[in-house]
Amino acid sequence: EDFQKKLWLKKKFVVETQWCVRVGCIPEEFLELIVANDAQREEWVSLYAIDEIDGDLTTVGYSVPLKAAFLRAHPTLVVDTRHFDPAFTARLLEALGDVDEQTDGLLFHSENFQALLVIQERLRESVQCIYIDPPYNTGSDGFSYKDSYQHSSWLAMMEGRLRIARGLMRATAALFVSTDDTEQAHARHVIETTLGRDGFLANVIWQKKYTRANDARYFSDNHDFLLVGLPCRDDFAIGLLQRTDAQSAAYLNPDKHPKGPWKATPLHAKSGASSEFAYTFRNGVQWSPPPGTFARYSLETLEQLDAGDEIWFGPDGLSVPSRKSFLCDVKEGVTPVTIWPYEEVGHNHEATNELKSLFPSNPFSNPKPTRLIARVAEVSAVRDRECLLDFFAGSGTTGHAVIALNREGIGRRRFILTEMGAHFDTVLVPRLKKVTFTPEWKDGKPKRLATPEEADRSPRIMKIVRLESYEDTLNNLDIRRSEQQKSLLEEPAAKGDGKLREQYLLKYMLDVETRGSQSLLNVAAFRDPTAYQLSVKRPGSDESRELCVDLLETFNWLIGLTVEAIAAPQVFSASFERDEEKRLQLKGGRIKADPAGPFWFRRVEGKLPDGRKALVVWRKLGDDLEQANLVLDHFLTEKLKISTKDFEFDVIYVNGSNNLENLKAPNDTWKVRLLEQEFHRLMFATEDV
Repeated sequence: EDFQKKLWLKKKFVVETQWCVRVGCIPEEFLELIVANDAQREEWVSLYAIDEIDGDLTTVGYSVPLKAAFLRAHPTLVVDTRHFDPAFTARLLEALGDVDEQTDGLLFHSENFQALLVIQERLRESVQCIYIDPPYNTGSDGFSYKDSYQHSSWLAMMEGRLRIARGLMRATAALFVSTDDTEQAHARHVIETTLGRDGFLANVIWQKKYTRANDARYFSDNHDFLLVGLPCRDDFAIGLLQRTDAQSAAYLNPDKHPKGPWKATPLHAKSGASSEFAYTFRNGVQWSPPPGTFARYSLETLEQLDAGDEIWFGPDGLSVPSRKSFLCDVKEGVTPVTIWPYEEVGHNHEATNELKSLFPSNPFSNPKPTRLIARVAEVSAVRDRECLLDFFAGSGTTGHAVIALNREGIGRRRFILTEMGAHFDTVLVPRLKKVTFTPEWKDGKPKRLATPEEADRSPRIMKIVRLESYEDTLNNLDIRRSEQQKSLLEEPAAKGDGKLREQYLLKYMLDVETRGSQSLLNVAAFRDPTAYQLSVKRPGSDESRELCVDLLETFNWLIGLTVEAIAAPQVFSASFERDEEKRLQLKGGRIKADPAGPFWFRRVEGKLPDGRKALVVWRKLGDDLEQANLVLDHFLTEKLKISTKDFEFDVIYVNGSNNLENLKAPNDTWKVRLLEQEFHRLMFATEDV
């Protein structure tokens, strides 16, 4: 059990990274390569029906060449790097520059517990809102997650994930959990368990249906719940809702008051200190609160309102006096209520129609309407550059809603989605690519093209990260046992040695003999960062395929790096000689660019969670470590211009043992870290779980 727990809690490798980049963000020099890519064109025909769009493409099919001018005219086309070779992707990332700043959507194809573990260092205390729509535990939801738990098992599943998610939330953040009567009480319990006794804020009722089910045995089930939790009540400021036209129309200015539109509000209240109250206004009208009510304002306040002509006596001056409540004095919006009718936030049928407009075959059951998630974002005050996380992402409604919100107003909100099912590739990703292209669809085809304003507000980069699964970890274990160990275990059990053998099998074999397995971090394989492989299964398939692990991306997540630049690989050749003392030297002290050279480098620059600036250098070590380290020294000092006098980085990570003692900061503190050592420490760290 301890060994299984170790495998479960181990941070999982990134086995694949895709970048979905809006054409309008891509430099001109890449366009000709993009239009020449048949796989990308085929996807655009399938997703966007570009062969039916008037312009540079005027006929159906592939007879007309795609031109760069067509891309310039349609800046919301999404380029997916999975259709291109790694060299193209590397050059594109380098040209894009600050990729993390431009990444508006993160999509994790992973079991959500594993994804939450991987992102916790990078996104700690940075999420403004979490919305989740977990399985309702009815046994009939069609979720990829088990959907017929015992209550205790459902609680354990939710508690484990929310406990990690709690560390991602800002002090000002809010949590929304969709549920129904089956687990409503238990959902509140788990919110209070993970966010604290005061963590539960409200139980919002959403009217999910607009018709009555007369064939229901008992009640027609017309609502669901959204339970709201807060990590810190004192820091949370609820987002106000925009006034409707009807609400704004209530404010008039019949007397042309200089403060502008107002509406009449009562001078009395349902509660107060004393019902014995009387006031005489300047016009001689005497007023007392009606029986059973109390004065809302003090005598001093009424005197001020009367002096400022802020009391209304009706058009004829004979009505019961009331206060003029001016629009300029009230909040910029209206306070949310705990009942959300379908007219305001949508219903199940609307959600189904939204998805059918994108996919006529309706490939996903029980989606949520985008207006519901938009309301969640508004109430949670998710504003410009702030993030909404959904780790039960389903069909991708949360991402769709955030994209729609960004197009409607000022600001560019971000979203992070996690989903493990096969529909990640068949529904979620295609849905977000479609709504990035244009907001309006019918029968799976765009109704119109995006306007220039909509194009500018569309996602710039959506990053897809696929993680190794727990099953992949198990499947890649490699048992290494000597012949002596084998013979010992195969001998007939002697009297009394059964327990010893059992302990050996459980402790030694599992924990020691599996060391060096690819899924448990084979440090020796770091000699060539481009060739670290795992056998990986895709969801919904029993077939495994060998994939090269994205060590660069995995390490960035482990150290929590906010990436500011990813350089394309640099390849060098060099010649060496021995000096009189038999020490190896670079001949002529130079290395030169050479596509076929043996010395491969790739660097990443960014900031760590504590604000320190970091440089990560990956390299192929080759067979001669001494030569590799000479080239490393030259690469850092000559190519990157790093010196002790002007030390730009606070920390440098390099794979492979090296001779960088001369690279110290001015305060003489060590700045170089052995990458493999940090990788191992962080991959198996469990202190926050």
